[in-house]
Amino acid sequence: MEGGAIAQFLPLILIFAIMYFLLIRPQQKKMKEHQAMVDAVRRGDQVVTQGGLIGKVSKVKEGENEIEVEIAEGVKVRVVKSTIAQVLNKTEPAK
Repeated sequence: MEGGAIAQFLPLILIFAIMYFLLIRPQQKKMKEHQAMVDAVRRGDQVVTQGGLIGKVSKVKEGENEIEVEIAEGVKVRVVKSTIAQVLNKTEPAK
């Protein structure tokens, strides 16, 4: 009887394992990479937001969840850090 019960649950276990390795794990890796990218944003970086705005970071507020992005000359907007989709041009680190 015990062998039959294990044989019935084996397909479910295999499906969960496949789902984990094909869906869950890559998504977690992608989230970690995005978080590292957002944490590395500095003043002068050119970024694209999820809304499609392209601008240059003019101020990074440490300890807060937002940055200030200049989207045109003299036009600055506050953007939530997690909405940054891509960093186009990185500034060189200060030496």
